[in-house]
Amino acid sequence: MCQEFDPYLLRTVVVAGNLSAGPKSLGLRRTRGGGPPMGIAQKLASNQKQVAISEFFEKNKHFLGFDSLARSLITAVKESVDNSLDACEEARMLPTLRIQISKIDANKDIIEMKTTDNGPGIPQKSVEKVFGQLLFGSRFHAIRQSRGQQGIGITGVVMYSQLTTGRPTHVRSKIATEPTASVVDIGLDTRRNKATKSNSGREIWQTESGEFVEHGLEITCRMKAKYQKGRQSVWQYLRMTSIVNPHADITFIDPEGEVHHWPRVTERLPGKVESIKPHPHGIHLGQLQRMCNESQDSRMTVFLRGSFSGVSSRSAKELCEASEIDIKVKPKSLKPDHVRALLESMQGERTIAGKPVKLLNPPTNCLSPIEEMLIKKGLSKTIDSRYIVTMTRAPSVSNGNPYQVEVGLIFGGSMAADKHVEVLRFANRVPLMYQQGGCLLTKAIEAINWRQYGLEQAGGKGLPKGPAAILVHLASTNVQFTSEAKEALAENGEVMEEARKAIMEMGRGLKKHLQKKKKMAKTQEKFELINDILPAIAEKSAQILERPIPELSGSITKIMSAVISETQTTWNKETKMTDVEIVLFNYTSRARSYTILCTWPEKFGASLVNNEMGGRKEATGVWAWKLATLDPGERVTLNYSLDGLEKGDWTETDVFYRGSQEVIGATKMDEKFLEEIRQQEKALKEAGIVSNEGETLQEDVAEDAAEIPMDKPTVEAPEGQQTLFGGEN
Repeated sequence: MCQEFDPYLLRTVVVAGNLSAGPKSLGLRRTRGGGPPMGIAQKLASNQKQVAISEFFEKNKHFLGFDSLARSLITAVKESVDNSLDACEEARMLPTLRIQISKIDANKDIIEMKTTDNGPGIPQKSVEKVFGQLLFGSRFHAIRQSRGQQGIGITGVVMYSQLTTGRPTHVRSKIATEPTASVVDIGLDTRRNKATKSNSGREIWQTESGEFVEHGLEITCRMKAKYQKGRQSVWQYLRMTSIVNPHADITFIDPEGEVHHWPRVTERLPGKVESIKPHPHGIHLGQLQRMCNESQDSRMTVFLRGSFSGVSSRSAKELCEASEIDIKVKPKSLKPDHVRALLESMQGERTIAGKPVKLLNPPTNCLSPIEEMLIKKGLSKTIDSRYIVTMTRAPSVSNGNPYQVEVGLIFGGSMAADKHVEVLRFANRVPLMYQQGGCLLTKAIEAINWRQYGLEQAGGKGLPKGPAAILVHLASTNVQFTSEAKEALAENGEVMEEARKAIMEMGRGLKKHLQKKKKMAKTQEKFELINDILPAIAEKSAQILERPIPELSGSITKIMSAVISETQTTWNKETKMTDVEIVLFNYTSRARSYTILCTWPEKFGASLVNNEMGGRKEATGVWAWKLATLDPGERVTLNYSLDGLEKGDWTETDVFYRGSQEVIGATKMDEKFLEEIRQQEKALKEAGIVSNEGETLQEDVAEDAAEIPMDKPTVEAPEGQQTLFGGEN
């Protein structure tokens, strides 16, 4: 074994009689100039050098999703489409995307990808950094929901294209303030993580139809890849993207020249997200130390209020008290022990009078959920079915990071009944197409006994079977993936439980739907049978007895012995409103009394009009009518319209009832559901007046007037609160 030169060791060897032993025989060599010989440690150290991030990913391209020919193409399309959607939404533009895949050399698996969008474009000076420098981006330090953050994706596409074909990526960009588009060929110097550009210039950009392009971006690159069809394909990725981005118009031209088009079904852009400050519950010791060292604040209360979300003036003082830190001390002067004590107070390990310091939840305006109606519209335009139920859970917080779970279930139609349900997984509106079995969202679906909700499931475990598709979407400021390729979500107990609750509530909606349909089918079969047989018997009997045909309505009512509700929801082309008709039939022998309730999308801006029967509002999105008397054989019709919606926004109305006799076709009202809605209304009304700690905003602002403006508190909805929209499509 080689080691450094040691004179004492050499003398020992000589004394031992091995006079021929020297530095060379011991694996050592002298340095130039007669200095001490260089040992193995110095030799190894001299060979060490820093590796550029681009060179690292060039050798480990599988980390970015470029590990197979088929998957590489999907990854390239994904990165380009995600960037286009993010850019359009940030610029508040409705995205129009065009993706074209062409086979250049089938024998060598060379494919050309061209993606075009109508976004704001990229200034000429920024193109080379956006496409030719890894880890260059504007979202890494921003705490908000976004598709990409690291600034790796599209540069990874440029790198893979260059690595497999040796060709640069052609970029054409047009911004609205310039008359011409900039064009450039971009490559990547992986040794220096720097762009190489060639053939740069400017040109007039016109579409194939001759129209001038006002703004947008076009990317053309060739790569070694393979186009395939099926569940893991470019077509499937774009189909899934269109479901959770119903505001986007997507056109795809495959290598065979076939055009696939997913039109936008809404003109409403997703809500604009705002960046928030980190929350104390999600801070680590090293991060807190860095924040304190970099702070220029003159006192701790200013630092805590200005650097974190969820910290009011009172909680800032209490954090200092629990940490035994003077509120007037500068954060920069804190000793390591004080920083550790402050972190322990933030995490609740240090208390005041045995109670941890109360912190507000972080604001949730950093999230942009899809929302129930738009999920429903997105599913409807891509999957043929008879029933859709969707749900958006109230925002929650995990380790200081806000997140929100949304689910959807589509049932029936042309889907196969003997196969596993289709699982549609999304994170921040981005489809997850690989590693389905290892994903948290899949495990949440598998953890539910679907047999109690009407779907087949062997042993009560695993994915269920049936004509259904299940959608799960996680919106979060910090999505934890299992790898840089962003293909599956890592384990998180809080998110898992929230997803499981949402899916179970959705399953209960499916169970009620199937039970209602089963009862309605039996009742309809019985009614048709009676209407066919009784009149025929009455007519024959009257002929034999030479008597007039008797009135059968009373007899039919006694035999049916049921109250039936039929609901019809239709779009009125003339009035541009959604018309709803609810008909109640009393096929029993006695008078009945009911309160009929229905849901309507009030929180989405719809107004209930043309309501001649009156009634009253029970809660947000719930209207009620009191029917004092419904005599035997009588029917009552409730008509109204919904204004402020687009076509397809509201296709089915949920009807509930209060009363002793069951109403077939309606659901008995769960009073807990109404109470939860009312509690949420109350919380929202108080959100701008009282914080979670019971101190008024006016007091807080006055107390902090000399420091900084207070973060607006966010009042969370009650535990388990959600809105459930379901119906036959």
